[in-house]
Amino acid sequence: MSMTMPQRSVSPAGRSVLSLMASVFTVFLVTGAALPSLPLHIHDQLGFGPFMIGLVSGAQFAASLISRFWSGSVSDRRGPKHAVTAGLIMAALAGVFYLLSLLALASPVLSVAILLAGRALLGGAESFIMTGAQSWCLALAGPGHAGKMIAWIGTAMFVALAAGAPLGSFLYANWGFAAIGLATFAGAVATLALVAPIPTVKPAPQGEKAIARVLKAVWLPGMGMAFAGIGYGTMTAFAVLLFVQRGWQPAWLSFTAFAVALMVARVFFGPLPDRLGGARTAIIFVVIHSVGMALVWFSPFAWLAFVGTALAGFGYALVYPGFGMEAVARAPMEARGLAMGVYSAFIDLSLGILAPLLGLVANVAGLGSIFLINALLALCAVPIALRLRSHHQPEQERISS
Repeated sequence: MSMTMPQRSVSPAGRSVLSLMASVFTVFLVTGAALPSLPLHIHDQLGFGPFMIGLVSGAQFAASLISRFWSGSVSDRRGPKHAVTAGLIMAALAGVFYLLSLLALASPVLSVAILLAGRALLGGAESFIMTGAQSWCLALAGPGHAGKMIAWIGTAMFVALAAGAPLGSFLYANWGFAAIGLATFAGAVATLALVAPIPTVKPAPQGEKAIARVLKAVWLPGMGMAFAGIGYGTMTAFAVLLFVQRGWQPAWLSFTAFAVALMVARVFFGPLPDRLGGARTAIIFVVIHSVGMALVWFSPFAWLAFVGTALAGFGYALVYPGFGMEAVARAPMEARGLAMGVYSAFIDLSLGILAPLLGLVANVAGLGSIFLINALLALCAVPIALRLRSHHQPEQERISS
């Protein structure tokens, strides 16, 4: 009589996915802690304006862009665990550079240069961690769950960013920017312990032919995400400053509302890309995101602006997995890490170029104007999604679990 109770309520693969989500959460918790404090530190302590804030923020995205091909190739050739581990080491070094920048406060130019190096390291860390974690989860979860896996890893990231914003405000208000540097270093080191027990995934060989096919397959979904993804850069770099400027408090709630709404959308609507198709999902949520960004620009009241940031986050939630599913579906199976790296590179490209440019626009037209610009740019992703849908929309395998 087999009376053994199945102790597999959560499968080993499921436990590994949860561990990966916890790892992503831990790293981005300390990354989120810098979001409300970094612009204030650059503006108040170092004395620089919006252009430099945009430049320092853009350095992270530019570094992510430069390292996307590298991180995707490392993930496919040497395994996703190797990529995630390398990213965590870079994140720990970023925390060290944050602390070193404080030793040069007497020379603001030198201090901000060291800070730029730290942000560049953090951008490389983000690229390796996210590309590796997404590739790892896709391999562990199997076919038919691409959209869900991309959404879940992204959810862990944004939940962490949402929790990190009030944490960062508390740390900065009580102990200054040094606490942010220490938290960044400690969080990355602690996450290495979470990643160590997760089983490795055997890497698949990848040739030049696969790289060319990935580029051909991913460029169109990547362009759609590039237009829609600018809103994320604006929220991280300028939302807190705008809300402080307009006297809307607590200013950190602007990004937290964005991230919490994003989390809610992914928890309750995460399977939509697998059910409706990536392109159709992207169309719906791009419009919601655009309405939210326009509402922040238009709003004369704090509560309405907070509603706008929440709408923007809710809309942004499924744009990334929607276009991401289209990218993965068109790429070779043996190059999923590279496909996600190339796809994400389009977001980094738009953010790395446009974050400093938007800072220049803010100097001339005010901080509020860049939220309207973002709303209009995001809508450019709609015709791209329509073309993806009409061109060819592969039918995703449906595996009922």
